[in-house]
Amino acid sequence: MARNESKQSGRWVMVLSFGIFCLLQSVTAMAQDSPVAPPDDPLAKSIVEKADKVRFPAEGFQVDIVINSLGPDKDADMRKYRVLSKGNENSVVMVTEPASERGQIILMKGRDLWVFMPEVSQPIRISLAQRLTGQVANGDLARANFAGDYHPKILRTEKIGSDSYHVLELIAVDRTVTYQRVVYWVNEKSGWPLKAEFYSLSNRLMKKCSYENFQTLAGRVRPTRLVMEDALRNGEKSVLEYSEMRMRDLPDKIFTKEYLKKLD
Repeated sequence: MARNESKQSGRWVMVLSFGIFCLLQSVTAMAQDSPVAPPDDPLAKSIVEKADKVRFPAEGFQVDIVINSLGPDKDADMRKYRVLSKGNENSVVMVTEPASERGQIILMKGRDLWVFMPEVSQPIRISLAQRLTGQVANGDLARANFAGDYHPKILRTEKIGSDSYHVLELIAVDRTVTYQRVVYWVNEKSGWPLKAEFYSLSNRLMKKCSYENFQTLAGRVRPTRLVMEDALRNGEKSVLEYSEMRMRDLPDKIFTKEYLKKLD
């Protein structure tokens, strides 16, 4: 009897040990498969932060944007927007033309977006990556915080014309941001962005963007034209023209769902 109990106890110990071993193996495999955020390179981070400030002020501001979308087999489409932004984390995008869409407003808080339409009583949740118009995604207008949305690293230095550029790879901090990977060219001397390539989660090149026509807006030289080209369909592009940028004191209440109906 004692011998049988001893054998049975031994079997349970073996089963329990095997179970613990399998559990540990499973946990180890899960840890290996889980994506680990790469450590931020301080130099790369500072380059991206500087370029962010070249593109847009970090303080509260207002800017008007005209987007012309073109395609070889499509009629040209023109839309106008007014953007109110504060601190890279809060934005309101208002449609000003066409008149049929006037009153539509996009609200961004952090990486959360909602669209308000006059004929719908409640704001509708949308994503940063969702197409706004042409080659432009919601996040291209509502959020331009590369430093906050990506882990950057320097890939190489590249000579273009007489200037040298940092070529950086930006890896998304999570799947909620507009693009999952960006390759970004920034002038070594001026800190001005030159161009970018935007990739999908499957690492497919989706769009190319160039930053052009640098002029003084809101007290600083900035790119006033962005050209976004579809990397998959030749000839399809959207041209964004920025104007009338000015600094504004924007109270936090503007960036709330309850306040959207009061904006004009």
